[in-house]
Amino acid sequence: MGIFSKLFGKKQAEAEEGTRVGGMEDFMTLIRVYYQAVMASQLGISNIGLLPDMAVFKRTLKVPTQNNKLGVAEKARCKKMLMDIYGINEFFFKEIDASVKKNCKNMNDIKTYLFMFQGFSQDLMMVIGNLMQWKFRIPGIFKKTMRNLTEKTVHDIFTRNDWKDEGVRKTCGNIRQYQHALHYSEAWITEYVYNIVMLAKKEPKPKE
Repeated sequence: MGIFSKLFGKKQAEAEEGTRVGGMEDFMTLIRVYYQAVMASQLGISNIGLLPDMAVFKRTLKVPTQNNKLGVAEKARCKKMLMDIYGINEFFFKEIDASVKKNCKNMNDIKTYLFMFQGFSQDLMMVIGNLMQWKFRIPGIFKKTMRNLTEKTVHDIFTRNDWKDEGVRKTCGNIRQYQHALHYSEAWITEYVYNIVMLAKKEPKPKE
C-alpha cells in the first residue's frame, strides 16, 4: 500500500525512486476509493473491511467518519483530491453516483457492478490503444488537441460500424453493452479515457 505514501508526502523518497506523484496508479486508486465510498454511503455499509481501498485512504489521511456513516466524508475528500490534482469535472462524479444508484441495490450487486466496470475499462482502453496509436506521440503540451482526438475516438466507438478489424468491431459492441448497463455518457467516458491517456504519456519509461 505504498501508493498513499507516494501521494501524500515523502517527496525525497519519490525523487530518489523516480516515482511521479499524481501519476496513473494514484489516479486509478483514487477512482476505486471514490466508487467504494459511494457504495458505502448509498448502501449503508458499516464493515470497512469490505472496502479495502477506502480503508487505506481513510486510515492514511485520518478522515473522520461523518454522522456515524461510512463513505460520506471519504467520498467528499476523495472527490476534492481528484478535482484538485487532476482537474476532474463535477459531472464526472454525478454520473458515478447515478450509475451506482441504478445498479447497486444490495451487497450482491456490488461484486457484479465492479466486475462489469472492470470489463468495460479493459475493453475500452484496449480499443483506445488500437485506434489512437500514432496520436499518443503527440506532445503532452497539446492538451486541447488530445482531448478533441479522444472525444472523436470515443464517439466513433459508439457510432461507427464499418471497422476493418473484426476484433475492434466485436469489442466496440461489448463496450456499447457495458455503456447501456452502466449508464455512462460519451462525455463521461471521454473524461475518463483522456485522463488515463494523458497520465500514461507522462509515466516514466522503465529502466533498462
